[in-house]
Amino acid sequence: MDLQEKYNKLKAIIAEAGKAAVAYSGGVDSTFLSKVCNDVLKENSIAITLVSPMNAKSEMKDAEELAKEIGIKHFFIYDDEIEEKVSENPVNRCYFCKKIEFSKILQKAQEYQINIVFDGSNVDDLSDYRPGLQALSELKIQSPLREAGLTKSEIRQLSHELGLRTWDKPAFACLASRIPYGEKITPEKLTKIERAEDYLRNAGLIQFRVRSHGDMARIEVDPSERSKLFDENILDEISRKLKSFGYLYVCLELEGYKTGSLNRKIVKP
Repeated sequence: MDLQEKYNKLKAIIAEAGKAAVAYSGGVDSTFLSKVCNDVLKENSIAITLVSPMNAKSEMKDAEELAKEIGIKHFFIYDDEIEEKVSENPVNRCYFCKKIEFSKILQKAQEYQINIVFDGSNVDDLSDYRPGLQALSELKIQSPLREAGLTKSEIRQLSHELGLRTWDKPAFACLASRIPYGEKITPEKLTKIERAEDYLRNAGLIQFRVRSHGDMARIEVDPSERSKLFDENILDEISRKLKSFGYLYVCLELEGYKTGSLNRKIVKP
């Protein structure tokens, strides 16, 4: 199928639902999906965002602004707790997290007489370790972007054509994805990561991660942006700032940013 055929298939999948709620993070995929749902289903579509310590405040603010731009009805669910199964951070943490998150989103959707929930996963998500997909399957969450065969790059292209400013938004993930499996997740660690990433974003970096290894921050920067850091004064300032947030050591990953780099320790079947 060419891109237009995939786009038409997506709209047909959404139309068949009649009513739907989008699990909405404000990222590239869920913003695009929310836009198309609003275009196809009008008042029969809503977007639901779960706010928790795992999600950066800047992303939640952006999600709220984007929903207004799209025109879709938008609701927040607030959850300040980190469940024990999630905080223990096993290799299948994402399964437990998604099971909890989407159960709450389903419940919220049903308050508005909506029984179908969409998530924004795409075809590319099948190529990495994604235990959360099992939870979606168990809860019967639909993934229209995957069903339509859309890849991340195709979603960006269609987003650009639709005038969505997220078309070139950097990839993001929950803050817990910065902490190695087996290391306990705490609100304090998440806050430290969030402050460090907010600082680097304001300093001009675009695609990056601050991986948190105990008292060490390991900065991953997109290979195309590494040259921004090739200055002793910049490196010294970053080191001082991140140490002021509570880290004892600050280092740079030489090969740069890699999606899911903490999954390397997992032996895939």
